[in-house]
Amino acid sequence: MGVRGLQGFVGSTCPHICTVVNFKELAEHHRSKYPGCTPTIVVDAMCCLRYWYTPESWICGGQWREYFSALRDFVKTFTAVGIKLIFFFDGMVEQDKRDEWVKRRLKNNREISRIFHYIKSHKEQPGRNMFFIPSGLAVFTRFALKTLGQETLCSLQEADYEVASYGLQHNCLGILGEDTDYLIYDTCPYFSISELCLESLDTVMLCREKLCESLGLHVADLPLLACLLGNDIIPEGMFESFRYKCLSSYTSVKENFDKKGNIILAVSDHISKVLHLYQGERKLEELLPLGPNKALFYKGMASYLLPGQKSPWFFQKPKGVITLDKQVISMSSDPESREEVPMCSDPESKQEVHMCSDPEPRQEVPMCTGPESRQEVPMCSDPEPRQEVPMCTGPESRQEVPMCTDSEPRQEVPMCTGPESRQEVPMCTGPEPRQEVPMCTGPQSGQEVLIWTDPESRQEILCTGHESKQEVPICTDPISKQEDSMCTHPEINQKLPVATDFEFKLEALMCTNPEIKQEDPTNVGPEIKQQVTMVSDTEILKIARTHHVQAESYLVYNIMSSGEIECSNTLEDELDQALPSQAFIYRPIRQRVYSLLLEDCQGGTPSLKILWLNQEPEMQVRRLDTLLACFNLSSSREELQAVESPFQALCCLLIYLFVQVDTLCLEDLHAFIAQALCLQGKSTSQLVNLQPDYINPRAVQLGSLLVRGLTTLVLVNSACGFPWKMSDFMPWNIFDGKLFHQKYLQSEKGYAVEVLLEQNRSRLTKFHNLKAVVCKACMKENRRITGRAHWGSHHAGRWGRQGSGYHRTGSGYSRSSQGQPWRDQGPGSRQYEHDQWRRY
Repeated sequence: MGVRGLQGFVGSTCPHICTVVNFKELAEHHRSKYPGCTPTIVVDAMCCLRYWYTPESWICGGQWREYFSALRDFVKTFTAVGIKLIFFFDGMVEQDKRDEWVKRRLKNNREISRIFHYIKSHKEQPGRNMFFIPSGLAVFTRFALKTLGQETLCSLQEADYEVASYGLQHNCLGILGEDTDYLIYDTCPYFSISELCLESLDTVMLCREKLCESLGLHVADLPLLACLLGNDIIPEGMFESFRYKCLSSYTSVKENFDKKGNIILAVSDHISKVLHLYQGERKLEELLPLGPNKALFYKGMASYLLPGQKSPWFFQKPKGVITLDKQVISMSSDPESREEVPMCSDPESKQEVHMCSDPEPRQEVPMCTGPESRQEVPMCSDPEPRQEVPMCTGPESRQEVPMCTDSEPRQEVPMCTGPESRQEVPMCTGPEPRQEVPMCTGPQSGQEVLIWTDPESRQEILCTGHESKQEVPICTDPISKQEDSMCTHPEINQKLPVATDFEFKLEALMCTNPEIKQEDPTNVGPEIKQQVTMVSDTEILKIARTHHVQAESYLVYNIMSSGEIECSNTLEDELDQALPSQAFIYRPIRQRVYSLLLEDCQGGTPSLKILWLNQEPEMQVRRLDTLLACFNLSSSREELQAVESPFQALCCLLIYLFVQVDTLCLEDLHAFIAQALCLQGKSTSQLVNLQPDYINPRAVQLGSLLVRGLTTLVLVNSACGFPWKMSDFMPWNIFDGKLFHQKYLQSEKGYAVEVLLEQNRSRLTKFHNLKAVVCKACMKENRRITGRAHWGSHHAGRWGRQGSGYHRTGSGYSRSSQGQPWRDQGPGSRQYEHDQWRRY
């Protein structure tokens, strides 16, 4: 995260950059300097999760009551001294940072493997040095902060950019986080969350001006330094040889500094003594070994430019346009500027093709074609006229070819430009046949990419590769609806097609919202000038966007806007073949949500306008019916409605899990229900003092499985128009990790239900009622929940079973064993035939 090596450099080589400050004193100074202005701190929440999670136990699924209490104390402390907090969460993973995201997920997988190895060896939680944040922490932190009355926002791009922009534009007291990118942005002061002492409100301020003084640079040079060192956009290895050349010619090497520290000093010295001599006179590509990475490098630098800022390192041509050989890129992030945003055409020609970046132009913008033809091709960006959208022609012919920025041939990806015109505009997407929507490579925590290839089938793509960069789609056959897996090999780098040639051409067919600013694929500015969406209904998309930004929903806007969501890591043992991968367990639910959000009134799905906008009382019943349909539990609506809050949502989730996974037994059900009932009478201090006898690896997985199910409930509830109160499935109301672990161990040992319920008679009645609801609903799906004492050889798998079970796949058309493979289609999963909706 941030600039490579900079955090260590600041801490060890230049400690004077760090200054101890007190927030209370800073707030008082701010009020005296700006009377009537409330001192405001912008909080990068994703950087703070580890700091906020203070409970000692983290392995059992999360100590949510304790965590909520810690958040409340954090907010109260700042509020008491008159400081307002604005919390930002990551809402999107930018494609430029997708590779880095994948690397982190793969690294997390290795850490999780070590955690389970430790648990199996020691039967206890590892030390804090192996700490892994509980599943769903970021999601539920949003809702916890909103419950505490805090302004909480979810970003539409990388959160650090929006945090830095907000801090600058609103004259904030500073930014609280843990990301060296905040040293690079020219914004308000940056404070470290890891150094914060909440009792005294002392922390460390990292001063970018002092950093520049130490390095002999200007603040405007920092983006250049960051890109040369490597960050989330520029791979660290891109300029490795350049950095060593700088080091070899650096005459002031400090023997007491580490290698990385001397490299940072050497690169800074090269910038100040060599590159400054040519600033504004020569292009950076003439001074640096950019090679084929020019566009990426400039995009990396421009990503640090906040609205209204420009970089002196961008060679300025008239009208603010700079030329990168055959590419032309706008380098201003000023939203008021009318600088041209160009597009390259023929790779062999030197012409510049410009496209106006004004979001509401009503004039034709000239575009040049080939060197032999000086004919200008008009391009109109007005969504109303149905004029033909031009394409540049080649130098040898008059034939239209798709616009691109790479010299290699590319595949055309048709795109729809508006809900009325529906004309297809070819877009170039890469040197290899490649979908416009990317896929990632994590083994169990993969990014899910939503595209569809046929009006009769909705396919979802999950990655299953391990160390390879191979894209491994898992698709649904449009005829049989049977899910087929494609074989993988770690040495294969090709991207596997997901359907027939005809279908492949349709995979990236999307609708472009005409009311959202158009984006130039070669524009390196950080602002999004076009929104290519999966949904053409602008009213519905605007509502989804509002809920997303206000952190009131989860993943809905991501699906509707880009057709892409992530399934991140969670605590699950990849060596345990008895429990299916958690991402796949909840996959059928996600598929139904995709159908609901993307098909809208097709395939039996209800209208989103009705679900989201109709306020008639009877619509709440319709919303609940839709939610239950996503879980395939419509037949159990009456039983679930009879359950009191907050146990309705819990029962819904338990029914789904026990139908899905046949290696869940009666003892597991007892533990889930008992902990939820006992939690209602526990204080936070009681939960803090609770200590399970030992740590069971299976119980660890079940705790994470349930919490991940709660995040799935948040998604479904958001998509269906909020039929249930979000508080009903916030984990601090229905789940505690240590309490569940205790009940699991007791249930596994055969303790009576009365013991599980701590001899509380009122809980006993509720327990049997909830158990009856779950068991009855499961029986409707031919799933009889039995105790492990009744299991035969087929169910011995969790303790070395040789048989294989099946998971209920999303297709819902077959009981055969050819369904979606788990880790190796291990035991513990089911398949069923019936499904509420025909397509998803």
